[in-house]
Amino acid sequence: MVNIMPVSELKNYGKVLDTVEPDNPVFLTKNGYGKYVVIDLADYEAFEKFKKSKQLAQILKQAEKSGTRPLDEVATELLK
Repeated sequence: MVNIMPVSELKNYGKVLDTVEPDNPVFLTKNGYGKYVVIDLADYEAFEKFKKSKQLAQILKQAEKSGTRPLDEVATELLK
């Protein structure tokens, strides 16, 4: 179920937050257009892990193309 509400619903933020669940974000609109998304913390953490995995994949692709890279250089990029 897609959960779409106007941002004015935040006046009663408890009602909005009660509808947020894993895999069920709340999309908030402003003047009829999508503006914000409220997501469950577990979904946010999964998204952050996905971003780091994507960064790692890009670094590995670069390494394949250019040869080897020092481990400390790769580690520095990953910890950004």
